[in-house]
Amino acid sequence: MRPEPPRLLHVHGSFSLGGKEARAVRLMNLWGDRAHHSIVSAAPHLMSARDAIDPAISVDFPESPPLAGRPSLKRFKAIARFLSGYDLILSYNWGAMDAVMAHRIHGGPPLIHHEDGFNADEAGGLKPQRNLYRRLALHGAHGLVIPSISLDSIARKVWRQPAAKVHLIRNGIDTARYAQPPAAGALPLLHHASGKLLVGTLAGLRAVKNIPRLVRAVAPHRDRLRLVVVGEGPQREAIMAEARSHGLDDICMAGFMSEPWRFMGLFDIFALSSDSEQFPISLVEAMAAGLPVVSTDVGDVTHMVAPENRPFVVADEAGLSGALAALADDADLRGRLGEANRLRARRDFTEEAMVAAYAALYGQALSSPRILR
Repeated sequence: MRPEPPRLLHVHGSFSLGGKEARAVRLMNLWGDRAHHSIVSAAPHLMSARDAIDPAISVDFPESPPLAGRPSLKRFKAIARFLSGYDLILSYNWGAMDAVMAHRIHGGPPLIHHEDGFNADEAGGLKPQRNLYRRLALHGAHGLVIPSISLDSIARKVWRQPAAKVHLIRNGIDTARYAQPPAAGALPLLHHASGKLLVGTLAGLRAVKNIPRLVRAVAPHRDRLRLVVVGEGPQREAIMAEARSHGLDDICMAGFMSEPWRFMGLFDIFALSSDSEQFPISLVEAMAAGLPVVSTDVGDVTHMVAPENRPFVVADEAGLSGALAALADDADLRGRLGEANRLRARRDFTEEAMVAAYAALYGQALSSPRILR
């Protein structure tokens, strides 16, 4: 008789579809009936990523005690009581740290925390109070998963986590999907402007992504470049206002779109303009689609792209604009960089390696190494 699947509780600060949510949902969908998933959010109104979960997956969205607010022993006790009903707790980013602290104080099932990066309030530097809070809360965690070299250093040196607890698992994708030609009409709002190259970006429209910076970088080349922004979020109107003020009257704001392998190959250049990243999945997707990349020098971006593409990872807005101009001028260069990026993604950022690493870590925490394989 097959044993009951383990009950995994996912604790998020928000569950709007972004990089960490896309990865968590992808793992759920791949593991099928091997686990039951419960998902809670410190911002219960931000749950749009649930729409990406396969309907066949065993998942629920229970009501939890408040996961955000003024710290108190009473609230931590209520959170810990809630956590105790599961076999493994999976917490994500700063927004879930009160649950990690409740677990630290009161104990409970094994907990694995995932840190994928920082919002705008820490993009310019980590807050000392939060560093101390993380350091204390993570003391009781079974493991800490990070996707980037820079976060690995922070985890060990700033949050003072022992090496045995820190697990560097790079984000991976199904690279073969991106080798296919893009689907015709995959971006229905996109009407090609004759003679213009498409500069695409894929991001949640939040302040930390700094899409207005990209608007300004494209603006001097608006006679030959068109900006396409795929994503949704609170910065949409600010981006549109910036585009109007700089004469980008043909900017395409495509909104949120699933299945990026269907449209990524429509772009001629992929661009990132973020203030903070760690290991952006959208960058891996662009590389797998064979695109040259222009990006701010954040997180692991320099280490991710092919060596030939590294000169186009730049320090500031002027660098972004200059890099876009250089790529716009040279079709052969775009082709060479795109192919080098494609080969690197196929070699180093596969979904198979990522899934195997998570299955092994979660299985070890559940004392059943092969339960998710």
